[in-house]
Amino acid sequence: MRAAAFATYGGPEVLRVMELDTPQAGPGEVRVRVRAAGVQPYDLAVRAGWIPSGASGELPGIPGNEFAGVVDQVGAGVSGVTVGAEVLGFGRTQAYAEYVVVAADQVAAKPAGVPWEVAGALTAAVQTAELAVDTIGLGRGDTLLVHAAAGAVGGAAVQIARMRGAEVVGTARPENHDYLRDLGAVPVEYGDGLVERVRAAAPRGVDAALDGAGGAALDASLELVKDRDRIVTLVEHTRASEVGVRTVQGERSAERLARYARLYSQGDLKFLIRRAYPLAQAADAHRDVETGHGRGKVVITID
Repeated sequence: MRAAAFATYGGPEVLRVMELDTPQAGPGEVRVRVRAAGVQPYDLAVRAGWIPSGASGELPGIPGNEFAGVVDQVGAGVSGVTVGAEVLGFGRTQAYAEYVVVAADQVAAKPAGVPWEVAGALTAAVQTAELAVDTIGLGRGDTLLVHAAAGAVGGAAVQIARMRGAEVVGTARPENHDYLRDLGAVPVEYGDGLVERVRAAAPRGVDAALDGAGGAALDASLELVKDRDRIVTLVEHTRASEVGVRTVQGERSAERLARYARLYSQGDLKFLIRRAYPLAQAADAHRDVETGHGRGKVVITID
C-alpha cells in the first residue's frame, strides 16, 4: 500500500510516500480503506520522535490517528461491522495510508450527510473538546474562556459549551472574529491587554478556561479564573502540574464520535475544513499545521 511515512525522525521534510506492506485485520479488528485522515499537532510530535503509549515506534513510521473510509476486511469475532460499511474512527498512528487496521470498537458508522474530509478529521476535535468540557465540569450559566477558539478543537469546544447552556468568550485573530460569532462565542483579540478585553467581554467574570494556545494564554487564564481545577490546558502539559491546572482526562469512544457525526449530519454542529492535501503533500499539511494559526482543520485525502 501507499503511505505517507518517515524513515527517520525530523521536520516535515522526512515525510514521503512509501510502498509498505498492507496490514491485515486480526481477531476483533477491522481494516479500513482510508479516504481521509485528519492532521493535528499529535501527528507532528510523532514525526519528530515522540512515541505514543501503545505504539510500536518501529520505522518506517506512519503518522495519523483519525480517519474515515470503507471497511474492506473484518477479523474473527467482530460483529456489527461489515465489509463495505462507511466508517470514521481513531487509533494511535498509521492513518496516513491507503489501509489502516484498528479494533472494531474504534470505528463508528459515517452518516451519509458527512463528507469524507469532515469524517476523517472529526474525532480529535470533538472528542478532545467534550473531554475537556467534562474535565472542568462546565454547566448552564457558566462562562467559558476558550483560547485558540478558531481552531478545530476550540471551535468544537465553543459549540459544545453553548449546547450545555454556557456563555463563551473566544480568543482569535481579528480575521477569525466573525467565524467565532457564527459559532456562538464573543471574540476577543490575542496580545497585550488580553485580560482587560476578556473582562470587558465577560463583566460577570470567567468561571472556566480551555487553553489551546499556551504561554500568555495560560497566564491570562490563571489571572481570570479563580478555581484552577476549572482550567484545562491542551498544550502546557509540563507546566500544568507546576501551576495546578488540569489536562484532559478520559478516553475516546466510538459512541461519542458517532453522536457528533450525527449532529453534523443534522446541521447542529459546524466543522470547518481549512484545507485538504493529497497524500503526496503530507509534508505540506504538516507545515500548515505547524504555523499554529488558521481556522478549522487540515486533512489529508487518499484516492
